[in-house]
Amino acid sequence: MALHPQVEAALATRRRPSAEVIAADPYEQLVAARAAMEESNEVECGPAIPLPVVVDVDAGGVPCRLYAAGVGAPVFVYVHGGGWCYGSIDTVDRLCRRIADRSGCAVLSVGYRLAPEHVFPAALDDVETVLAWVRKEGASLGVDPSRLAIGGDSAGGQLATVAARRQRDAATPLDYQVLIYPAIDPMTASESYDEVGGYGLDRESMRLAWETFVPDPAARFGPDVAPLAVADLAGMPPTLLLTAEYDVLRDEGADYADALLAAGVRVVHVRYAGVNHGFARKLAFFDAARAAADQIAASLRAALTF
Repeated sequence: MALHPQVEAALATRRRPSAEVIAADPYEQLVAARAAMEESNEVECGPAIPLPVVVDVDAGGVPCRLYAAGVGAPVFVYVHGGGWCYGSIDTVDRLCRRIADRSGCAVLSVGYRLAPEHVFPAALDDVETVLAWVRKEGASLGVDPSRLAIGGDSAGGQLATVAARRQRDAATPLDYQVLIYPAIDPMTASESYDEVGGYGLDRESMRLAWETFVPDPAARFGPDVAPLAVADLAGMPPTLLLTAEYDVLRDEGADYADALLAAGVRVVHVRYAGVNHGFARKLAFFDAARAAADQIAASLRAALTF
């Protein structure tokens, strides 16, 4: 399928760095990228769906935001994307609201620590802290932590599925996972990097993200960083995995879906045609974003209302 015209409109919205920023040191460039993402959030993501419960909480020391439409709902822990270096609870606020509204699940969005200020395993530790906290304290929040799923986009998808595997290994398995164009391969080796690297994400920026998140090269090959380094994926949660046609992470996401299937995990892999990396949170720009949010909500409702 051809590139959707909505992609061009989306790419034109984000503030581009000035010559001074480009010439500055890498950390200043990162700060500018963080600011640009936050500044464009309203126009990219659109108006906020009102919900009965939208509250910021301290989840064992990790800032989170809880969205809920009712009492006793199952819980979907959501981990935002942004190359482990940027993004926030606010940049996925509209997506989390729509999922909570359409699914009937409570959504707990995680404000994990970012690199380079906090490198691996800080972000993963934060996600695991939140999972332990919601299991312990969820009932007092009016949610049902006995029905617990996890998900995330891009870097957040990597953190989510690593946390899910660690929960499996700890004999506290999660019920479901949703992975939106997850970052899976620290080697950035797949063909999609060569085929579709001109649509907002490329090999150079992904390599920089991996290196910033995990400065120790040897650590990038362990299972807590590279999900496909796990010897056995059997027993992972049933999975909805979404990829985008014009996304460099497309092929590694497909490879991970295939590996989960080969291990006997129930997987639905959907490739959204014509769109690029990052589309799912941009509800104001992409028809596909609204479709993806509603697909995620429907899958959560089916998986967790038992």
